Amino acid sequence: MDLYEAIYNRRTVRDFQDKIVPDEVLTRIINAGLQAPTHDHLRNWEFVILKDKEDKERALQFIRLGVEPTLEILKKVLVEGTPQQKMYALAMPRQYSMLMNASHVILPFFKSNSGVLKPSCVSSLNPISSIWCVIENIFLAATAEGLACSMRIPVGIEGEKVADIVGAPDNYLLPCYIGLGYPAENKSEAEQIQYKAEDKMHIGKW
Repeated sequence: MDLYEAIYNRRTVRDFQDKIVPDEVLTRIINAGLQAPTHDHLRNWEFVILKDKEDKERALQFIRLGVEPTLEILKKVLVEGTPQQKMYALAMPRQYSMLMNASHVILPFFKSNSGVLKPSCVSSLNPISSIWCVIENIFLAATAEGLACSMRIPVGIEGEKVADIVGAPDNYLLPCYIGLGYPAENKSEAEQIQYKAEDKMHIGKW
């Protein structure tokens, strides 16, 4: 699969087959992540890989507790809402299962600085900007391998609790969870809103 094909075919998937991703494929995908641009050539990124059910349950327990109260609210939105609301209603009930049922859960950590969560200037965001480049590389590499990814961004102190459970150092932050696996043949698909480059490009001035 070439680069443009991977870009246009990449979709967030929340339903996976019961099939394990081979170790060598996982390694290729993480290596693709490590090719992302990084400030000062530091690559202060580490990856905790969860494969065993017990390890997943221990790290994902906070998601289950946070999601369950919202499910009743979403039932009407799933049928009558805007595309954005329908996507939310599709995604929220699967926040736990889309990770738990994935072959692997990747926890990408980045080394933070004192200003990354309360930036004084744009350059304070360098560590968090570069980890999102890593994450996008992982998504595209997974697509090129015939795989797919789900993603959840931690809410509140959820990320801190997960970091503590997996033994991450205090100065490393978790920007998201990534579920990696083979997409289910009957996977649920949210409506996509399409945009054209011609509608977003401003040549010379806005």
